[in-house]
Amino acid sequence: MLASRRLHLNTKARVSSRRVVAISPRAALTDSMVQKPLVVVGSVNADLVLPIERLPRPGETLAAASIETVPGGKGANQAAAAARAGYPTSFIGQFGRDDPNATLLRGALAGCGVDLSHAVDVDGPCGTALILLQAGGENSIIIVGGANQAAWQLSDSARQLLSGAGAVLLQREIPESVNLEVALLAKAAGVPVFLDAGGVEGPIAPALLACLDVLSPNETELARLTGLPTEGEEQVRAAAESLMAAGVRSVLVKLGADGSLLLPGAGSEPIRQLAIRAPEVVDTTGAGDCFTATYAVAVLEGQDAASALRFASAAGCLCVQRRGAMPSLPSRQEVEALLAAQ
Repeated sequence: MLASRRLHLNTKARVSSRRVVAISPRAALTDSMVQKPLVVVGSVNADLVLPIERLPRPGETLAAASIETVPGGKGANQAAAAARAGYPTSFIGQFGRDDPNATLLRGALAGCGVDLSHAVDVDGPCGTALILLQAGGENSIIIVGGANQAAWQLSDSARQLLSGAGAVLLQREIPESVNLEVALLAKAAGVPVFLDAGGVEGPIAPALLACLDVLSPNETELARLTGLPTEGEEQVRAAAESLMAAGVRSVLVKLGADGSLLLPGAGSEPIRQLAIRAPEVVDTTGAGDCFTATYAVAVLEGQDAASALRFASAAGCLCVQRRGAMPSLPSRQEVEALLAAQ
């Protein structure tokens, strides 16, 4: 029960107030069908994408095929992914007041159907990410925090939004103190908290771990967080279980081309989801954000754990077939069409 902050990942959630009525982010909801929103608190970046054949060696200069500025940032990507998946989504984040990229970023999020009523402008530049996109779709990323790392102050209206949310989704590209403040607020209100482990590489504070209903790392992040090996599924399970022993209620491990593994907790057996293979991988930027966000959407809609994993896998499959983080995020119709074709 949400009142006890436990997500029923293996059973149908009670959906009388969360009936799925929106196929597009702009679909109208009647007063009797209003869904509690997914509130994403996190980063928004201008991504500078440079396509290259491979990473340069020390002292070597390589030519990039082009340079393109596209909207991104883990928080913004996740908010956009959830909204494009048809779920009412609000974003709490910070834009650089004097940065010309702020208009691009706000426009991209609004165009995906994200509510920006509680996003603010602060002095300084927006967050920026330099993405070296290699042949085959792999990427290396350098981040300048900008407005994401400036001082945060949650307004009273933002606090009310968080306390009445269906769930809160966090990442690690904003100060950890903000994540902890938000998680404690959500916990006190009985609102489930999802945390994507991507972002900074340091340990997660024990107080934050104890607030998490779902923690979603990839294999590399899982190894860094636990100090344990993650070379095979048995090791991945052991590392994930160590996080649950620290207070996390469930762990969802993203395994890239090998799919995902969910440890639901509460004595339930792990659930393994194989990846839905993409015919061509163009760019993996944002795919993990897309997966975590669409999994959260599916859980909020009352899908059982196996169905939620398939839904997120389909969204991730579509995401990696297009270039860019936010521009690659699939619509609800695209995800459902891919699932129907499986």
